[in-house]
Amino acid sequence: MGIITKKSEAFLKEYLDNASPTGFESSGQKLWLDYLEPYIDEWKLDNYGTAYGIINPGQDFTVVIEGHADEISWFVHYISDDGFITVIRNGGSDHLIAPSKRVNIHTKKGIVKGVFGWPAIHTRKGDKAKLTPTMENIFIDVGAKDKKEVLKMGIHVGCVITFDDEFITLNKNFYVGRALDNRMGGFCIAEVARLLKKNKVKLPYTLCIVNSVQEEVGLRGAQMITDTIKPDVAIITDVTHDTHTPLVNQKVHGDVQCGKGPSVTYAPAVHRKLLDLIIDTAEKNKIDIQREAASRGTGTDTDAFAYSNGGVPSALISLPLRYMHTTVEMAHKDDVEGVINLIYETLRKIKKGHNFKYF
Repeated sequence: MGIITKKSEAFLKEYLDNASPTGFESSGQKLWLDYLEPYIDEWKLDNYGTAYGIINPGQDFTVVIEGHADEISWFVHYISDDGFITVIRNGGSDHLIAPSKRVNIHTKKGIVKGVFGWPAIHTRKGDKAKLTPTMENIFIDVGAKDKKEVLKMGIHVGCVITFDDEFITLNKNFYVGRALDNRMGGFCIAEVARLLKKNKVKLPYTLCIVNSVQEEVGLRGAQMITDTIKPDVAIITDVTHDTHTPLVNQKVHGDVQCGKGPSVTYAPAVHRKLLDLIIDTAEKNKIDIQREAASRGTGTDTDAFAYSNGGVPSALISLPLRYMHTTVEMAHKDDVEGVINLIYETLRKIKKGHNFKYF
């Protein structure tokens, strides 16, 4: 499709490489707003850091497009006398991938480097040959001789920790890195704003481009901002699982594959008339889509928007992703462009005062 430009990709790399852990999203939000600002009329920030750009402000009908800004991470939980650090999760971090990963510990003095250590294979004999990582046995080594030296580095209980991994492109087709969940969503909605500006689209309503905080700990940023904005319609974008990689059961997790287009979800929180509008838009614009279903909640900010303010018609457009919540999350460039294009074209179909009531 050729939607994404070299300038867009340069921003994407900077945005993904920047750490934006849950509760500490401000540096990423600043980067995002700097990129978004030329394409919007104004922007706002709430008390917990959710940022949103506004196009055509002041109308009496408001549409939201939304992604979330935060990434999974860790907290320093305990420092042993001999200088090793035990962690707890900040969001859904995966303890199985931790050993041998390099980390950045964020302190007031700046970044302190560390590693998740792990006993050498030579030392794992007998019962220990079956040793696997757990939250109780993973630990970080910062090269300190004792607890006193760790504290002198500026590290204390409560410091947030992120993995030290950078964005790359594989085979010219796949974007790879940590935190594609869901800074890729923030990228997509920013690109929608860019396209609206580039193509001089005049919307008949107010559009809010929302980058919410604290999704990874319970949709909290979305819960707060929907009460502030009070939208009439919300289109959420997040990631979903590519179920065609080894060790994933398609009968359990659905049939979704990278490279075959964005996925739309059927769920109680997803408004059927809005979903039908999105699917109709995809068909008319020849945008490939995939389908999946959620028996209860979607597990995304869609739920927070849908069940707020007496009920907000909401729908979810998902980006297929491999290896979610690892440092090598993978998304196909065609799917990213598909998400951008589908949201863009759907916005052009929504009317001011659009009635989404079922009858």
